[in-house]
Amino acid sequence: MVNVAVKAARAAGAIINRAALDVESVRISQKQVNDFVTEVDHASEKIIIETLLTAYPGHGIMAEESGSEHGAKDSEFVWIIDPLDGTTNFIHGFPVYCVSIALSVKGKIEQAVIYDPSRNDLFTATKGRGAFLNDRRLRVSKRTRLQESLISTGFPFRAGDNFPSYLAMMGDVMQRTAGLRRPGAAALDLAYVAAGFTDGFFETGLQPWDVAAGSLLITEAGGLIGNFSGDANFLEQKECLAGNPKIYAQMVSIIGKYSKFASAGEKAEVRTQLRKNQAGAAAAANAAPAADTIPAAPAAAEPNLVPPPARTDAPF
Repeated sequence: MVNVAVKAARAAGAIINRAALDVESVRISQKQVNDFVTEVDHASEKIIIETLLTAYPGHGIMAEESGSEHGAKDSEFVWIIDPLDGTTNFIHGFPVYCVSIALSVKGKIEQAVIYDPSRNDLFTATKGRGAFLNDRRLRVSKRTRLQESLISTGFPFRAGDNFPSYLAMMGDVMQRTAGLRRPGAAALDLAYVAAGFTDGFFETGLQPWDVAAGSLLITEAGGLIGNFSGDANFLEQKECLAGNPKIYAQMVSIIGKYSKFASAGEKAEVRTQLRKNQAGAAAAANAAPAADTIPAAPAAAEPNLVPPPARTDAPF
């Protein structure tokens, strides 16, 4: 089955690569504020679905753009598809985007393919058989100290996202790690954790097609993935945390309080922290000089208009 998914991903990648040669001509529409879809998303999704259903006509489909419109409606086998993860990157010519395909069997992810067409990087995993980048077996990183770790994330961008809470969470992570990165394609972020390129990842607001394939790559590479509280049943909970086992545990202890499933006491702690942050920001704003109070530059001195005295010596 994974070979069919690879065939579908490569076909979609060929469409994406052709479009990337002249990205300015790609037609773009907006699903909601800062959430874009292009004709490339639709073409990529179409070829993926056609390839999968030609091989497995009795399987179901859950796709980002068309939902469950195609495929069987009551199958235990469901392909979960993101035809172009990182669309905003793609339309700006920023080469961090991918195709993500996963197969869910009775609610469990059993096959995964993430394909980065700009680098020709193919990540694959089959449950119980390991995760691979091209022909290389993947293992998560061996780092054990959070302060030496590189963590990736995604920034909130939709109306209604809790920006103050996310900024507080990022602040808690940034001061305890070697660095925080925001590449802009969650599926590829998870693949990079599986490959050991980064040590951990966290983000809110993600859909199943963003994380399904990456979740199997992570676990098959020896990592852990779940919600911010550490619960592995996270696929539809719109919060995702992943990492090697040591870093994952330390991340749970830091951002678990920001989970929608946190205890009442933890949520109260976050609210108190946010109020302090807001009060501090307001005090800093009040202390800063206003733009209209900047002193004006001194006026230039008036020129001396008195003529010099006449010469009394005759020129030779």
